[in-house]
Amino acid sequence: MSESSDPKLPAARSAPTVPYASYLRVYEPLAAFSEPERTHWASYARRGVVATAQDELRRSLSDLVRVPVVGVPAHESADAFTAEVDGVLLVCPWRTRLRGWLALRELVDQFPLPVLDAALPPGVRRRAAEEYERWRERNPDARPWIRTGVWQVPLRWFVLVADEEREYLPGERLRYRTPMVQARRRLARALRVLRAAEGYGGLAEGLVDVGSWLEEFHPRSMVELDYAGLVHALPAERLRTDRSARDVAVGIAALGAGDADAAAEAYAELVERWRKVRERLFAN
Repeated sequence: MSESSDPKLPAARSAPTVPYASYLRVYEPLAAFSEPERTHWASYARRGVVATAQDELRRSLSDLVRVPVVGVPAHESADAFTAEVDGVLLVCPWRTRLRGWLALRELVDQFPLPVLDAALPPGVRRRAAEEYERWRERNPDARPWIRTGVWQVPLRWFVLVADEEREYLPGERLRYRTPMVQARRRLARALRVLRAAEGYGGLAEGLVDVGSWLEEFHPRSMVELDYAGLVHALPAERLRTDRSARDVAVGIAALGAGDADAAAEAYAELVERWRKVRERLFAN
């Protein structure tokens, strides 16, 4: 793959903004969008100003420090990440408002209620939920182009990519990019292996969810797994030696070959490695 733009590198270097999250993004070709959105993205890309994940994050955090707190933006973002691959413009809309609504629904299961109430009062969450339900009625087929993992990269994401697609620039980024057709093919192969084995039901279930999401997009899309903020949170040596996509592939290959012991060992090592990363969420 060749590309002429990079959605991760800001024009001016600045200190990273928390939280430390990873992202799974889908970039669709311009042809996948209907009018007037297609014209909007074509004009947007011609501006030559590359929006970054940090730009989106700063805007979202500014809402959280307002009084009263704004849990979800009042209007949908008109920004996107863009890339040009083999001469084709690919677009990954932010859809910050939609993702904000979805994230609020997940927070209830992630934090104790007193902590959640202190950060986002019940009234704010209730109004956001009501707004989302009204919006959903008008947009039943809407889906986000971006998924987020906080203080982790979900192991199922690594199934979609290959070690040779790994791009690591110390202090800047660690990401994988792959054609949609490859991501779907790898997922289908892994799912067949996992369903035939015992003890991997959770991973298989997670892959089904990811697969259903990927099916919503154009077949000529690009899938990006981006460590994003984790690059600024983890030791450089940890990132340099991280070959999680390769390790996931090795484990699945072992499972497919009938070597359950080797597969279990590889999977357990991966789970432990990322458990230590997730635990940083609760560190002082």
